[in-house]
Amino acid sequence: MSISSNITALRERIERATGRAGHSASDVALMAVTKTHPAERIREAYDAGLRLFGENRVQEFAAKAPLLADLVEAEWRMIGHLQTNKAARTAELFSAVDSLDSIKLAEKLDAAARTLRKTLPTLIEINVAGEAAKSGVPPDSPELENLLMSAPRFEALEFRGLMTVPPFTDDPEGARPFFRKLRELRDAIAKRRLPAIHMDVLSMGMSHDFEVAIEEGSTCVRLGTAIFGERERA
Repeated sequence: MSISSNITALRERIERATGRAGHSASDVALMAVTKTHPAERIREAYDAGLRLFGENRVQEFAAKAPLLADLVEAEWRMIGHLQTNKAARTAELFSAVDSLDSIKLAEKLDAAARTLRKTLPTLIEINVAGEAAKSGVPPDSPELENLLMSAPRFEALEFRGLMTVPPFTDDPEGARPFFRKLRELRDAIAKRRLPAIHMDVLSMGMSHDFEVAIEEGSTCVRLGTAIFGERERA
């Protein structure tokens, strides 16, 4: 199927999933994950109506960005693990960072965004299962509390919500407890009404499990394979 046909089918699945959850399809943003996909394929997705794109690697997107500069309505978000030495370039290239996972990274991004005189929306990445091989802040860690309490001093960052990548399971239902855990964490943080903290975004769900994520409250699903097909070799 074409990218356009894939997107149409996905929107229908999102509408059905939000219906089951008692929400509107307009409550869920569809992000195209473009890691390893070339500029021409990204352009096809844009022409099919998508405007929200997520990249995993700074250098990869830096190479593609000039080829996509005319897509003026596109929003580019950094969703992959980010090293602090890439913070300045990230602030230049991206409109948001959905993978904030440390105070040190927040400091670097804030300084870079202030230099550029821009505001950088961010999501805190939560390692819901405590997997050693994955980045993200453990949900019950001092690092998460430090990030939340330090938010007011980061003048150029907007803390908008949480993001997670749950353990992979062949059965999408296997991810449900982790999605539910993230939603419950988001709700608990929101109830605290902390200064400079907003919890309106819950980014969870990928190509194989996004419907379950929507049923558990996701407001943004990150889809790559379901839109573009299998990734090209990295």
